[in-house]
Amino acid sequence: MKLTENHNRSRFLHVLFLIIVIAAGLASRKYPQLFPSCLGKYPGDALWALAAFVLWGLILPQATTMKVAGLAFLTSFLDEVSQLYHAPWIDAIRNTTPGHIILGYSFAWYDILAYVVGILAGIILESLIRFFTKP
Repeated sequence: MKLTENHNRSRFLHVLFLIIVIAAGLASRKYPQLFPSCLGKYPGDALWALAAFVLWGLILPQATTMKVAGLAFLTSFLDEVSQLYHAPWIDAIRNTTPGHIILGYSFAWYDILAYVVGILAGIILESLIRFFTKP
């Protein structure tokens, strides 16, 4: 299975996986003790990027894994860079729970590394699913 081959992703599985990833991401912030303390907030960041990967796979079910990964990274990177911009209107959104979860608040290079880890997890999981479910 090549990462550059077009696919036909199961929408049902992607919706299910998206729900699981979002729940895990929310749990990582509400119950940080579920993860090793040395990881800090980064499991949530990795899961955020994994959710972006799954969402792009849901939106573009025929796209290659690499295209989905690239779009997930671009989405995650742009979201992180947007955190360098602070105006009252966007900070008011960021100060809400949904706004903080989706937009974040402050830029950090380590967040980008966590995004890469989350997207790599998506690539690996998608490759394993395809390997074990191919006809």
